[in-house]
Amino acid sequence: MFSVLPYTDGFFGDLNTEFFGRTRGFKTDIREEDDKYILECEIPGFSKDEIKVEAVGGSLSLSAEKNSERENKSGKYLRRERTECSYNRVFDIPNVDADSIDANYSDGILTLTLPKKQAQIPESRRIQIK
Repeated sequence: MFSVLPYTDGFFGDLNTEFFGRTRGFKTDIREEDDKYILECEIPGFSKDEIKVEAVGGSLSLSAEKNSERENKSGKYLRRERTECSYNRVFDIPNVDADSIDANYSDGILTLTLPKKQAQIPESRRIQIK
């Protein structure tokens, strides 16, 4: 049985980045269907140009980054909580056809369709005895 598993960089991986840094994960729901997995990730407030999805080896890397330096707003801020942030998640996807992954971003939800690899049926061949 296979499941799409989140990857962390050690025991304190997620805690370290969420508590001490500006990088944090985002909420993700994963569904399995007969021929595919569906990942639905909450990434509100980002444009699709600020989101990066990469399949490398047997891993799927999702990241989103917002930088306040790109915004050209006039006026004086009295309070500023949305300066910059980034989100990162990595999932193991050994049984996914990485070349056929489809991504859609709408209303703050990134939906990834990950087709399962087709089961390889072992080829049978007769061995000549010498």
